[in-house]
Amino acid sequence: MAENSLDKLEPKAIWKNFAALNAVPRASKKEEHVISFMVDFGKSLGLVTSVDEIGNVLIKKPASAGMEDRKTIVLQSHLDMVHQKNNDTVFDFDNEGIKMYVDGDWVKAEGTTLGADNGLGVATIMSILESAEIVHPAIEALFTIDEETGMTGALGLKGGVLSGEILLNLDTENDNEIDIGCAGGIDVTATQSYAAEACPSDAISFELTVKGLHGGHSGMDIHKGFANANKVMNRLLFKANERYGLRIASLLGGSLRNAIPRESVAKVVINKDKSPAFVAELTQLAQEIKFEFATTEPLMEIVVQPSDAVHATVVPVRVQENLINCVYAALNGVYRVSADFEDLVETSNNIAKVEVGDGQIAIKCLTRSSVETSKFDLAHSLQAAFELGGFAVAFSGSYPGWAPNPNSEILELLKSIYMKQHGEAPEVVACHAGLECGILGTNYPGMDMISFGPTILGAHSPAERASISSVQKYWQFVLEILREIPRK
Repeated sequence: MAENSLDKLEPKAIWKNFAALNAVPRASKKEEHVISFMVDFGKSLGLVTSVDEIGNVLIKKPASAGMEDRKTIVLQSHLDMVHQKNNDTVFDFDNEGIKMYVDGDWVKAEGTTLGADNGLGVATIMSILESAEIVHPAIEALFTIDEETGMTGALGLKGGVLSGEILLNLDTENDNEIDIGCAGGIDVTATQSYAAEACPSDAISFELTVKGLHGGHSGMDIHKGFANANKVMNRLLFKANERYGLRIASLLGGSLRNAIPRESVAKVVINKDKSPAFVAELTQLAQEIKFEFATTEPLMEIVVQPSDAVHATVVPVRVQENLINCVYAALNGVYRVSADFEDLVETSNNIAKVEVGDGQIAIKCLTRSSVETSKFDLAHSLQAAFELGGFAVAFSGSYPGWAPNPNSEILELLKSIYMKQHGEAPEVVACHAGLECGILGTNYPGMDMISFGPTILGAHSPAERASISSVQKYWQFVLEILREIPRK
């Protein structure tokens, strides 16, 4: 179904603005087009619009008539989106807009991420800014950049830019939840150079492929038992290295740190005489792995096939063994569950990308935790594992979590409104994803913050989809919150 099928969806304003936003390329760290788009949008409404030195856009709108005595609020969402596509999808994220369609109650994208995270939040704020009918207090609309790969927009926002007393972050993905806390994160990167060796003369080439995995958000989905393509591939390599002297020519698994890896491809060589046994044993191992993950990864494919590729060089044996052993030893998944919040992952790691070739190895992880000391504990554990294999390990992009405030005034208001609208209490939660609230709170410590949003499933993967009925529910929630913002 074509993108214009969104035209008939309610609320019309949100879906119209979401479609306009999704026509603009907006990968993390490549936000120049969407920044210009948002600046033009604010100025077209005659509203005070500015861009800070980082690239965050701020649009201010005065209170509607009769709401001048209410507290100023900050409406906040991030402009960037995770760019992921299926291997068989031909798509240029730098130049094409997302191709969307309606499937029952869901809006989906054709073979790519949808960008509902956090595009629906952006579209919501746009709809409020352009409306002449919506009742609201004074608004500071903050559109941050680079949330998905470094939180650099929020980290770079200076104190004194905002005057609002309440921040509504629209970046949560279950419509029955109100979020009051989140995890912080740190990037862990292990690198090593090697002097490539000549490919053995008696070797033939194979390509090992892991694909069809669920993938997903490395915070929100890390506890769901989905397979990590890098870990699955490493099991194949471990077995073949140990039993058949496999040599790696190149390896590429995963992509972005905040996405659970869905695919991995290794180009390898094997002694010609050992190849029949190699194929038989890896085929058997592939079946065992698929059986293990039959429930969570029913579409998993593990392919072991001969290749016509000619490889001039391979990774040295000792370096290869260290690589395989380190990836095996490094934790992937949940490290610790919170003792204070039921069913909340406290600390985890995602082995997000493994890349080998041209004399270089890079292993990229994203470690998350709602407890700062536990975050560094796991990061140091990973550091130790990789350094044992001769890797240089660097930490970067560290950002704090958001400590819950159960006595929040805005929390009580949202709970009351939700109860009135739906006849039941919302779930008040902390999440394992990274939200910008914790970072923003460092420069605005007195600001009362809350996060909520419509239901979005499969974020950070091509399975991402947004519930149409949930967006309608959420929109009514937003409108009532704006009407009920407390007086100064």
